[in-house]
Amino acid sequence: MQPGFDYIGVNVVFICHDDEGNILMHLRSEACRDEHNTWDYGGGKVEFGETLEEAARREIREEYGCEVRHLTYLNTDTIFREHEGRKSHWVVSVFVAHVDPREIRIGSPEDMIELGWYQPSRLPEPLHSGAARWFRDCRSEIDAAITKHIE
Repeated sequence: MQPGFDYIGVNVVFICHDDEGNILMHLRSEACRDEHNTWDYGGGKVEFGETLEEAARREIREEYGCEVRHLTYLNTDTIFREHEGRKSHWVVSVFVAHVDPREIRIGSPEDMIELGWYQPSRLPEPLHSGAARWFRDCRSEIDAAITKHIE
């Protein structure tokens, strides 16, 4: 049974930023479930027995090899998509995470081609559809969370 396809998947997404207001993005590899060669924020499934915050912190450690300085919850959204002819259903909680850029590394080399730091006004393209959606729909909340931790 596959989460998101056979039952509702529960996921966290995190938008990591540094002390300068730059956003960390990674380029998705061919090994990812979908949307290969697009730029994305980090994210992953919530494990049984984890809180949403614990899942976000764990996924950041696994994907980027660092600890979170501060984590801000933004919102929870329901995502309906289709992949290879199958409908999917995810409940996704979005966080903004302040991290130390000196600690960042690729923790999932099978899933990531490269990492990069970008100004919010100059994000790389093409963006993963979820990343584009959250950045468009939550831009003011993302900017406020980043500004709060770099002043």
